[in-house]
Amino acid sequence: MTTPAKDTPNATPEKSPTSHGARNLIALGLSATAVAFVTTFVSLMLYHNSGDIYLDRSRPGFLPDAEEAIKEADQFRFSDSGPIDQKSLSEYLDHLKVLQDSLSELDTPYSETPLSDESLGIQENR
Repeated sequence: MTTPAKDTPNATPEKSPTSHGARNLIALGLSATAVAFVTTFVSLMLYHNSGDIYLDRSRPGFLPDAEEAIKEADQFRFSDSGPIDQKSLSEYLDHLKVLQDSLSELDTPYSETPLSDESLGIQENR
C-alpha cells in the first residue's frame, strides 16, 4: 500500500495560524498612550494639591523674595533704552574687573572651593 505524496493534489494543505500583528500593535499603542495620560494626570494633580506648584520659580508670575530683589539691584545693568556711552562702558568694565580679580585670587580654580556653599552664598536654614 502506498501513501500519497504531500505535493499531490489529493493532499490536504495545513492551515497557517492567523496573525493579529496589526491589531496587537494598535492595542499596544493605545494602552501605552492611556498609561502615559493617566500617570501624567496623577502627577500633575499631586503637584498642584501638594502646594509645590506655588513654589516653582520658573512660573511667569513668580516674585522673588525681598532679599533676592536687593541682590539683583546691586548687579550692574546697562540701560534698557538709550545709547551705550563711554561712561557706562567704563562702569561695566570696572564691575567686570572686580569679578576677574576675585576669580584670579583662587589658588586652585578647579577645586571644590568655587562651588562650596559659602562661595555660592548658600546659607543653611536651621
